[in-house]
Amino acid sequence: MIGILPLLFEKKVVYFVSYNQSSEKLEERIILGIDPGTKIMGYGIVKAQGNKPVLIAMGECNFSKINDHYLRLEKIFQDTLELIDKFHPDELAIEAPFYGKNIQSMLKLGRAQGVAISAALNRKIPIFEYAPRKIKLSITGQGAASKEQVAKFLQDTLHFSKVPKNLDATDGLAAAMCHFYQRNPSGIKKGYSSWNDFLKKNPGRTNNL
Repeated sequence: MIGILPLLFEKKVVYFVSYNQSSEKLEERIILGIDPGTKIMGYGIVKAQGNKPVLIAMGECNFSKINDHYLRLEKIFQDTLELIDKFHPDELAIEAPFYGKNIQSMLKLGRAQGVAISAALNRKIPIFEYAPRKIKLSITGQGAASKEQVAKFLQDTLHFSKVPKNLDATDGLAAAMCHFYQRNPSGIKKGYSSWNDFLKKNPGRTNNL
């Protein structure tokens, strides 16, 4: 039975998903997905069992109470190491910074991403970077999909009971799933041809969008 259990520790909110481990001996690898940010870092962890993704955990690390920007970067590094040491991922998938008009925001986001990457390098973990549009396209089939749409597709694919209130967690999970799909194209669900198709087949799942 899959369910989300919210746990609060060290200023982190973790939506942990329990699962029954299969007895089949399949090629397994664990993917850590990260949506970097200086205020909130979302993450998701999936285990690839052959061509099947299994959700291990998703959550967020909140740094908003740390006023000093450089101390936030230090905490991002520490929390990323903590996730790596706890879940022992084989690969890191991280969302690339979105290039907008606010240069200061871009610089801060780039630093946050760089610190998370440095933590993975510190543990000798291969790193894979994906543009936001690429991630959305791989999950929903639309590069301009909203965060809510991405979250609903992930919920349908990985069968977790409730979408987190803060979608940074599902953004991190989306990065992990995007990487899974690049390595396992046969694992991509063929059930929906578009977002409109998803709405038609799931009328009761989208009331809050």
